[in-house]
Amino acid sequence: MGGLYTTVLWDLDDTLLDFPYSQRHGLRKCFQTMGMEITEEQITRYSQINDSYWKRLELGEVTREELRTDRFATFFREYGISGVDVDAFHREYEEALGSVFRFRNDGLSVVRSLQGICRQYVITNGVSAVARSKFRISGLETVMDGIFISEEVGAPKPQREFFRYCLERIREKDKSRILIVGDSLTSDIKGGMQMGIPTCWYHYDDRINDTPWKPDYEITDLHMVCEIVASL
Repeated sequence: MGGLYTTVLWDLDDTLLDFPYSQRHGLRKCFQTMGMEITEEQITRYSQINDSYWKRLELGEVTREELRTDRFATFFREYGISGVDVDAFHREYEEALGSVFRFRNDGLSVVRSLQGICRQYVITNGVSAVARSKFRISGLETVMDGIFISEEVGAPKPQREFFRYCLERIREKDKSRILIVGDSLTSDIKGGMQMGIPTCWYHYDDRINDTPWKPDYEITDLHMVCEIVASL
């Protein structure tokens, strides 16, 4: 392991895996169970509501249990959909969410190409059962050296407690030789910067970074991680 980095901490959803693909499947399945159809406009709106709740979780404004049900309650209230058992809905949704996956940007080939070059771990704020299901069925379980899930850790990214937990359990102790790769500036990049860990912001669209969190690297193609890790 003679490259610049010996360890890569990968975000899961919207970095290695295409989260909107799984989200769309989960929402459609749950609405079909209710005998209803969900429109693309409603999926987009739910995604916005969901993102806002995850941001609030990062800031400690809501608990994980509040997030899991309140995002749907907010969505149903906004669209005047009544009579839904929100607890049952979110349980079915999470089961459906964890049953399908699609890689972003040839993600599996990228991590496979890094095997033997560096150690690799998944770091995710996702729901434990969903994340572990995707980790297994996607084949990442056979490639990665481990997975750290905030629900199991007891603190979400970007909180220092999450990253301290990870650092205590990986072999590399020199933070300058660890690289965090993720799509979230407020979770992955902020968390890494607060801990003094190099960061790489991956975005597959034309987003502009208007936050105070400036990563060490900015990429639009996951294959570029191989070049970063192997550089001397």
